[in-house]
Amino acid sequence: MNRYPVWKYAILVIVLLVGTLYTLPNFFGEAPAVQVSSAKPSAVKVDTSVLQRVEEALKAANITPVSVSLEGNSVRAQLDSVETQGKAKDAIQKVLVPNESDVSYVVALNMFSLSPKWLTSIHAMPMYLGLDLRGGVHFMLQVDMQAALTKKAESYAGDLRTLLRDKSIRHGGISRDGQTVEVRLRDEATLTAARNLISDQFPDLVSTSVPDGSEFKLRASIKPEATRRVQEQALKQNMVTLHNRINELGVAEPVIQQQGLDRIVVQLPGVQDTAKAKDILGRTATLEVRMVDEGTEARAAESGRGPVPFGSERYPERNGQPVVVKKQVILTGENLTDAQPGFDGQTQEPTVNLTLDAKGSRIFRDITRENIGKRMAIVLFEKGKGEVVTAPVIRSEIGGGRVQISGRMTTAEANDTALLLRAGSLAAPMEIIEEYTIGPSLGADNIERGIHSVVWGLAAIAAFMCFYYMLFGVFSSIALGVNVLLLMAVLSMLQATLTLPGIAAMALAIGVAIDSNVLINERIREELRAGMSPQAAINTGYERAWATILDSNVTTLIAGLALLAFGSGPVRGFAVVHCIGILTSMFSAVFFSRGLVNLWYGRQKKLKSVSIGQIWTPDADTAVAKTN
Repeated sequence: MNRYPVWKYAILVIVLLVGTLYTLPNFFGEAPAVQVSSAKPSAVKVDTSVLQRVEEALKAANITPVSVSLEGNSVRAQLDSVETQGKAKDAIQKVLVPNESDVSYVVALNMFSLSPKWLTSIHAMPMYLGLDLRGGVHFMLQVDMQAALTKKAESYAGDLRTLLRDKSIRHGGISRDGQTVEVRLRDEATLTAARNLISDQFPDLVSTSVPDGSEFKLRASIKPEATRRVQEQALKQNMVTLHNRINELGVAEPVIQQQGLDRIVVQLPGVQDTAKAKDILGRTATLEVRMVDEGTEARAAESGRGPVPFGSERYPERNGQPVVVKKQVILTGENLTDAQPGFDGQTQEPTVNLTLDAKGSRIFRDITRENIGKRMAIVLFEKGKGEVVTAPVIRSEIGGGRVQISGRMTTAEANDTALLLRAGSLAAPMEIIEEYTIGPSLGADNIERGIHSVVWGLAAIAAFMCFYYMLFGVFSSIALGVNVLLLMAVLSMLQATLTLPGIAAMALAIGVAIDSNVLINERIREELRAGMSPQAAINTGYERAWATILDSNVTTLIAGLALLAFGSGPVRGFAVVHCIGILTSMFSAVFFSRGLVNLWYGRQKKLKSVSIGQIWTPDADTAVAKTN
């Protein structure tokens, strides 16, 4: 009746073992470090020479690091204290980044776990701690709204050029003056036709016409309400892009909030690689497809023998060779639906495989059909600087919306380029105008108080349960400890970010878990009071209490899921711990505690009494106490 089969005890042992292994990393602590990575992966490499420069910089500053090592694509210097960490960063920054206008390396503060390698090898990592506990990185980004409007005007100019050609409306040229599109027309008839076309097809534009000698000039500008809408959309798109990029980095529970009309605040609590985060967030990568200028003047400009022709721009390839491309943008990153790294089937060179949407596929097919034998450049813009990724010759029409780009890229560069493009293009460039790192010492007091609240709360509950329910109270207290162990293990497995609200949820989970044990113990008391034998009372108590425990936990879980779905920031952090705590409490309070009871009492065939505290009968005069 009260015996578990061997396989159930095996499950309990496995759960305890896994829970212990994945909870252990949280007790080894973290060490302050300075991490150096490349700000230009395609041009600047981090290798042993950079490692030596870091060691020399620390030695010159009279700083003795615990260790300096090359970890993947970055150099990490471990320090003995947070104070030394700040001094080390300044010393390394001074040596590696002497010119702030030309940043080749990213020097950032970091914290890394001191867990043994055998734990790390099984992916047992500590929980992330939020800004209020461990610290993290804070960025404030300024969105260039004028660039967003200029980009929109450039898009209108391209669409207007296409429509005028389709409608056979002849013009003397289309140009853009800031955020205004200008069209030169030869007579009033074509002027009227162009104005009507703009009115019908471009509701967000308002047009005015002025005489220009013997011709007319039609000026189309964005309406004020449309301007506000473009700015709002640019801000929202950039926030979505930041979310996607941070998700690509694997950062748990980031905080991305709008501040004012043109600023975005990004907080990365518990981030493990701040250098990589700063690099990815700071890169304003957008993709543009343009035709290469094949003219004589362009060839002279490429070789440095003449100026860049009007209507064209010069950008370097990855090998440093300049390429003159036309200003007209054929496609942008907005037409991308996916970007994945890969390898060329013939040359085995790393590539980036692009998938275009329906509009992009149609445009790309038409352009390649009309320009066979000419070169088409794919330009990647990062931090306001353009680089020609590749400029192949169009051999035939390319349809289907699948494009492969290559250009002497390494595997890492192909992965980074695909990540940036896959995360989405920015509607407008952004610049980091404020950045600071919150050191771990700031949250040390919060961590200490939070741990004390959980530990003392657990101890007080355990003491009461042992006093009131005797041996069954001991079983309940052990199950309660297992609940906390499993909760920490699951949070560590999920690499969730623990904040102060999360610690509050953990304390609440302890109360919810012990409530289930109280229901079980009182139910067993009721059965004993009714005259049932101890073995039957234990079995019936657990069976009948389960329905009540399930109902109460499901209703609480629904409230937690609502907080998780509709909350944000600290509320979501609370909800995550709360929901996981409910699930672990149901396992520990019912399955695990019964395993302990069955192990202790299940083998006693002639059990006469159980140690569950004082059992009062309805008639006080005939009260019977069944205790050990």
